Amino acid sequence: MIEEILSPEFVMISLPPMLVGLLASLACALPGNFLLLRRQALIGDAISHVALPGIVLAFLITGTVAAWPMLLGAGAAALVAVALIEAVRRLGRIESGAAMGVVFTSLFAAGVLLLERSDASSVHLDVQHALYGNLESLIWFDAMGWGSLLDPAALAGLPDAAPRLAVVLAVIAVLMRLFWKELALTTFDPGHASAIGLPTGLIGAGLAVATAVAAVAAFDAVGSIIVIAMFVCPPAAARLMTDRLGRQVAWSLLFAAISAIAGYVLAGYGPGWFGRADAVGAAGMIAVVAGAILAVACVAAPRRRRAGATAA
Repeated sequence: MIEEILSPEFVMISLPPMLVGLLASLACALPGNFLLLRRQALIGDAISHVALPGIVLAFLITGTVAAWPMLLGAGAAALVAVALIEAVRRLGRIESGAAMGVVFTSLFAAGVLLLERSDASSVHLDVQHALYGNLESLIWFDAMGWGSLLDPAALAGLPDAAPRLAVVLAVIAVLMRLFWKELALTTFDPGHASAIGLPTGLIGAGLAVATAVAAVAAFDAVGSIIVIAMFVCPPAAARLMTDRLGRQVAWSLLFAAISAIAGYVLAGYGPGWFGRADAVGAAGMIAVVAGAILAVACVAAPRRRRAGATAA
């Protein structure tokens, strides 16, 4: 195993998808903490589903799978979904969770139908891509070994998803650091936050935008399964570890990193440890590891009996 990690082939073939999976997991886990505490964890699930028809329409209009058209299409689909959820909630007089479920499943089904009726599969945009992403196809062709990490020319050849997700993660982290107090106060005591003049609606909308950006940026590379799992599992497991918000975020990032790295290693190398020559999908295994961490936390975490207590 050590020899494989030190080999140039590992840097070229395995490091890029592992890095992309790690960045995507961290970018989704960060806003996922506040979504969980606000009882809005399904928002990440909804956005990852509604992004599909937007991405397909963007491809049909532009004829390309470049990052910016895909991001704009997914963003437009997210806005449409928000409007539809509110319309269904008001006209049908049903609670927001039910309205959200109706809208995002309908839009995801519409996206699947668009995929089946278009020629998007010719550019590797299909249902399997939407669910599992394309981690295994991310190859760093310019890499000649670990020394390539210090070579600017080689770094320029990294798959586009890596720098894109790195920028998204950095922006979300900086914004959350800048508005930490406002996010915490509007999460735990929105009444008091509104009374002292904080724009609770605007802050909530900003969190939704950050969630959408993370989901859309990660969707193309890792698919909806990892996006959904990372918005929920690491923050939920972290919530069972501590009743302090700062520590919860730190735990969630640790769990997200473990899920991404261990999941990819188990998917690619695990079957070989049992004498099998094949491998399993990295996206599914990463989600399984995240779920396993949450399951262990539910049984053994120190704060599992106080999950409803107020964090600070």
